[in-house]
Amino acid sequence: MKKKIIAIDGPAGAGKSTVAQIVGQHLNYTYIDTGAMYRAIAWKVLQEGLTVSDTASIISIAQSITIKLTYIDGKTKVFVDEHDVTADIRDPRVSGIVSEIAQFAAVRQAMVSLQQSMAEQGGVVMDGRDIGTYVLPNADIKIFLTASIEERAQRRWRELTNKGFIVSVEEVARDIAARDKKDCERKISPLIQAPDAILLDTTGISIESTVIAILRICEERQNFV
Repeated sequence: MKKKIIAIDGPAGAGKSTVAQIVGQHLNYTYIDTGAMYRAIAWKVLQEGLTVSDTASIISIAQSITIKLTYIDGKTKVFVDEHDVTADIRDPRVSGIVSEIAQFAAVRQAMVSLQQSMAEQGGVVMDGRDIGTYVLPNADIKIFLTASIEERAQRRWRELTNKGFIVSVEEVARDIAARDKKDCERKISPLIQAPDAILLDTTGISIESTVIAILRICEERQNFV
């Protein structure tokens, strides 16, 4: 029997990546971090000294870049053209431009094609902002994770400071609010909850409890493997 497809969507800082990765581990499913793929392009844009106005160059990068997501020692590593950029793509400078880059139709087309190919055989947990609505509209289970902007800012701030970045909670909150606005208002596959997605508000809820809730949803679905 073909393994299922789980789609997890939600705004920045909602805990999608962490939760999706742990759920994948429990189910022995492949975890696909689509946000990291867009971040990889944004990182490459910065490395090339480009700005978000260099549309043609950005599209060229998206169509030619080699992105690999590899599971190593319990964590997903992101490689761009064979270079490990797992930590680099979390730089606040990348966060500052990734939403704008993700709005380009040609960029999304290139990434969506790759993401759909990755999920073709099933047995995947994929997270992002348009997975249940656009990338994998026929996913077997759809989850929409959210949390208050205050909690999301605190989570992202702790993540960044633990990695050595110097940034204030207020700066992170402003960045998240700006990204929310861009993600929700973009013309191409905006961030919205799919009609058949299950809403989980993780405000004040631990990662462990969120994972348990999703695994329980999976268990409740008949023939889920």
